[in-house]
Amino acid sequence: MTVRGELDFVSGARIRARLADALNASPQRLELDLSGVGFCDCAGLNVLLELRHRAVSQGKAVTIQAVSPAVDRLLALTGAQELFSSERPWCAEPTSFGVASPLSPRPGALPSVKIQRGRHLSARVSEPA
Repeated sequence: MTVRGELDFVSGARIRARLADALNASPQRLELDLSGVGFCDCAGLNVLLELRHRAVSQGKAVTIQAVSPAVDRLLALTGAQELFSSERPWCAEPTSFGVASPLSPRPGALPSVKIQRGRHLSARVSEPA
């Protein structure tokens, strides 16, 4: 799944359900391309952590295949990059890193999603007009 735009409190609430749907549609692993995310704050990171927590509870993995400088910096500062690494054993929760508890999705417009061949999803997060 490719995510573009900003990943923050507002956009995260709109994309949370799309990420869950993509995870449910994947047999073992959801691969994320976050190279088009220009801004990501702690609320956006929580969306990613919630997704990973859901994946682990389903016996699946979430890996990040590409990141933007903004996402890379946030993952590095928080030590979360290893949680989304394809080398990490996906079924184990880390002992020194707390995973956020799932929050209810907030009402609002959903990001546009483009279905591509091979069940790859592309989501563009943008502000409502």
